[in-house]
Amino acid sequence: MPSFDLTDRVAVVTGGYGTLGSAMAAGLADAGARIAILGRNADKAEAACETLRDRGADALPLVADALDESSLRAAKNTLLSEWGRVDALVNAAGGNVARARTDSGHVFPLPFDAFDEVVKLNLHASVYPTLVFGEAMAEAGAGSVVNISSMAAMQAISGVMGYSAAKAAVDNVTKWLAVDVARRGAPGVRVNAVAPGFFVATQNRAVLINDDGSYTDRARTILEQTPAGRFGEPEELQGAVVWLCSDAASFVTGAVIPVDGGFSSFSGL
Repeated sequence: MPSFDLTDRVAVVTGGYGTLGSAMAAGLADAGARIAILGRNADKAEAACETLRDRGADALPLVADALDESSLRAAKNTLLSEWGRVDALVNAAGGNVARARTDSGHVFPLPFDAFDEVVKLNLHASVYPTLVFGEAMAEAGAGSVVNISSMAAMQAISGVMGYSAAKAAVDNVTKWLAVDVARRGAPGVRVNAVAPGFFVATQNRAVLINDDGSYTDRARTILEQTPAGRFGEPEELQGAVVWLCSDAASFVTGAVIPVDGGFSSFSGL
């Protein structure tokens, strides 16, 4: 039977000190992987690594901007110098941009630069690390890239046009890269995505939770549309991510896996 064990494999997690990214990194570490936490903030990257070390994992901070080619290439060189390989890349860097939200009015006043910012944060910050670290995987002949999609990629969700467009593009890029990499000589390199449903994280807490701890109107609407009747817990993303990075998913590529409590399946009726 194919194994979920990741012992001695090296996984890079961009945005690995965020709420969801850190949970994914912990899941990979618990499966035996050595974890490189990549992000712009050196202190946060080191703190995330310390947390992983407390769990008994090997962890390495990589200070780099997921939107900057030179820092990404320097991070890859550091990783290869330290650990000699890269087996998995989880592109967890991303999120919404407050200025790009249009919850309270028409979309037409949306600032152009805010739209550009949220698209770059979610689309470009998934593509660029893949081009850099994926190259090392292709040279080795094996590896797994896991992008982070969203329910917003699948249907219209109010207030988040730029984020939705970027995540829809992530879905397309996931499938495109899966096909292209495999057909150009590296079929052992797989590219997939996980599409989280609704999780309460630092970036969206104010949109979902009132100051008194009660749910906002938007949160109640989300829960009505979610058959599970609750928000997800970050640890509930671990199973899908570990699976996609392991040999248990060796014949899975180009897939977008929902982890959403049934949100994407429910018609609302």
